[in-house]
Amino acid sequence: MSQTSSVAPPELVAAPTTSRRWWTLTVVALAQLMVVLDSTVVNIALPSAQADLGFSNGDRQWIVTAYSLAFGSLLLLGGRLSDLIGRKRTFIIGLIGFAAASALGGAADSFGMLVGARALQGAFGALLAPTALAVLTTTFTIPRERARAFGVFGAIAGAGGAVGLLLGGYLTENFDWRWNLYINVVIAVVAIVGAAVFVSHVTRTGPRPKLDIPGTLLVSGGLFGLVYGFSNAETDGWDSMLTWGTLVVAGILLVAFVLWQRKAAHPLLPMAIVLDRNRAAAYISILISGAGMFGVFLFVTYFLQTSLQYSPMQTGLSFLPMIAMLVLAAQLSTNIFVPRFGPKVLVPIGMALGAIGMVYLTHLDLNSVYWIDVLLPLMIIGLAMGTIMPASMQTATLGVDGQFAGVASAMVNTSQQIGGSLGTALLNTLAATAATNYVADHLPATAAVAAQAAVDGYAVAYWWGAGFFLGGAIIAALLFRRIGHGISLRH
Repeated sequence: MSQTSSVAPPELVAAPTTSRRWWTLTVVALAQLMVVLDSTVVNIALPSAQADLGFSNGDRQWIVTAYSLAFGSLLLLGGRLSDLIGRKRTFIIGLIGFAAASALGGAADSFGMLVGARALQGAFGALLAPTALAVLTTTFTIPRERARAFGVFGAIAGAGGAVGLLLGGYLTENFDWRWNLYINVVIAVVAIVGAAVFVSHVTRTGPRPKLDIPGTLLVSGGLFGLVYGFSNAETDGWDSMLTWGTLVVAGILLVAFVLWQRKAAHPLLPMAIVLDRNRAAAYISILISGAGMFGVFLFVTYFLQTSLQYSPMQTGLSFLPMIAMLVLAAQLSTNIFVPRFGPKVLVPIGMALGAIGMVYLTHLDLNSVYWIDVLLPLMIIGLAMGTIMPASMQTATLGVDGQFAGVASAMVNTSQQIGGSLGTALLNTLAATAATNYVADHLPATAAVAAQAAVDGYAVAYWWGAGFFLGGAIIAALLFRRIGHGISLRH
């Protein structure tokens, strides 16, 4: 893969010892797990938090949306700050801030305090997530070790949401909803100590680059509008003027951002990063798989809890086989298959498997049995994500100059976040519309009709999720280069 610039990176450091590198991976993995699982661990706690604090169903979405808005809109800024002020320092600041925001949320005695804490979590998560990936990118430069490290990192990125469901169910049932936030403090303290000991300090040489203030304002505003527009579509529908107005403004700001980056002296996101064919394919693959995966976490969770009457803990345990398949696939693909065949082969295969798993889920009904009807499609989708994510993440940061590792890593998280927001809004709207139409066609609206309507709505979401994955398979097959054509993932 070609470099993004011929200029030597401004930061140089001797490669840490092998054992130190793997301890660094452990610390980075903890931080990534904390950020990823937080997006789902709170979902299971919401009913208990709502009963405790007394907020309405209409307000409930802001507990999730506040985090997404801050996280999604500040990711590129967070990635660039890690390039400017040093990754170790930024990483530790992100961990401390995320822990403090989590403690504030756990101690919340009002709805407003909880929403504010979630927004702070998102802001520090936007600092922490791209920095964690940038630390990994600059620590593991030996191809074989890099593949293994990204296999672990990709598995955590894919499985973190499911781990959050399991952990959230356990903490809510056995302790209190507040421990879904307090648990981050425990994880962060361990990660802070590990970062202080094992993450290498990089000594900067050469002039300090400047922060692109206009670019930061344009992209932060654009990403905020994009996430808010999709979130508003989920609640107010796609015919809302606020939805479309926000999305149009977001589009204008993002176009202005791209135009500004082409002429800025110190661009926040050098266009060479995203215009590289392999990296563009990787970012698109991460976005599409994120949008498709949402159907699994959201609708299978609702199906198990409301249609099959599973408890939160049982629901979390139901996702364990998917996690096991994801971790297995991630290790096999990064250590054996990606070095041999490259992302051009592996990512389309993963996307195709994702589509198969989604189509399988469309057959679920009120008489479905977990061991017969749910287990196999979840395992197929776990296999799919374990094939897609490590290959895409590794390619997304491969060949990036050290001075831009943070912002290139931020694009990975931005792609995931925008994909998740798009999936949230679009699939939820389609499912709700299908359920409403089913009830209208099967009056009177008895409890049995309502239950079947929900299942029909989920099926529509699964079909669309399958479509996302099929589209992703085609795009990945067309865009990724073959090994030997500008990309090398092995010795």
